[in-house]
Amino acid sequence: MEITLRFAGNKRVDAIFGDRVVHTDQGPEHGGEGSAPEPFQLFLASLATCAGVYVLGFCQARDLPTDGIQLVQRHDFSEEGRLRRVTMQISVPADFPSKYVPALERVAAKCTVKRVIQEAPEFVIEAKARGSETALDRAAL
Repeated sequence: MEITLRFAGNKRVDAIFGDRVVHTDQGPEHGGEGSAPEPFQLFLASLATCAGVYVLGFCQARDLPTDGIQLVQRHDFSEEGRLRRVTMQISVPADFPSKYVPALERVAAKCTVKRVIQEAPEFVIEAKARGSETALDRAAL
């Protein structure tokens, strides 16, 4: 998948992939208008929604009711502002079949976003003028 960015004015940045667009903005405290979530907020939301997709799929596959199921995600940060811990709490209604409650924890833990973070992918960032030779091309000269 390829994602292309568009600078949409002031502090807004849009991510475009296929026919979808994800809008971001910085909050007023960072010079933005707060018209959309900040990128880091989307990152945190992607963790929660990913776990939610797995819980929802588990319930749907077993015809279990999803009304009243709630997933709350909380975040602990270091004094330097680094994310130290993400805690997800899944609560179910009293009439939810108790034999499935431990399984909800297991399926939420299968979240792809969480697993990618835990496996620490390599990040490669390259900047170059379009149409120019790459750093590798110059090194070969």
